[in-house]
Amino acid sequence: MQANSKFSDIATITLGIVCPMANEQDTACHFVKEVLQHCHGFAQVRFFAILDRVSRDRTKDLLEQVSVHTPELCVIWAPENRCVVDAYVRGYQEAIAAGCDWILEIDAGYSHRPQDIPQFFHKMLEGYDCVFGSRFCRGGSMTGDWKRYWVSYGGSMLANLILGTKLKDMTSGFELFQRDALIQVLQKGLRSRGHFFQTEIKFYCHQFKIAEVPIQYKVLSNSVNQSVVKEALTNLGILAKERWQKRK
Repeated sequence: MQANSKFSDIATITLGIVCPMANEQDTACHFVKEVLQHCHGFAQVRFFAILDRVSRDRTKDLLEQVSVHTPELCVIWAPENRCVVDAYVRGYQEAIAAGCDWILEIDAGYSHRPQDIPQFFHKMLEGYDCVFGSRFCRGGSMTGDWKRYWVSYGGSMLANLILGTKLKDMTSGFELFQRDALIQVLQKGLRSRGHFFQTEIKFYCHQFKIAEVPIQYKVLSNSVNQSVVKEALTNLGILAKERWQKRK
């Protein structure tokens, strides 16, 4: 199954960039500018920076100052967010409502490299519905805390085994979607309230034409604890049950 919208020329495409941010006053403004530098040639580009009460420094104020002379930047204040998933979903919704044809998700703080962005566009122009960044395919890498590496790598292997998926990286959050594909994923609903939602999204995308591109990922914090792992395993079990019910 494929999404409805296909494009062969980025000059006809509106690109939406979804990027939750929090407590990144030292890098946020430069990061936005650098990301936009790698997104040339589109009919229009919109950068949605999503912030909520988790951010307690001057990130929001600084970005609002930049937005005055950077029309591509939309600073979204979402105090109602209760978890990290809410921030991403709010960004998706903003991009969809703005009529974006392609929606790029990227993490701030330089854990994802802006210079890796163009390869997503090149791959999407080949006719894919979703392109996922992969730390574990040829050319990809993950540096930093070794525990995070094995949790991510092992989690990807386990998810593939249980869900029948075949991606080398099931937990990455650097990805590009066709608008229609993302809409269909969101309509299914995301159960996870933690970072496992990235795996959930990829499971729902298996019906589309998907591809992976190598990315270089830098671990900035060790945010994986026992509660996160427990939540992931619980939701993995729910997805597995859903998969087997559909096969009956």
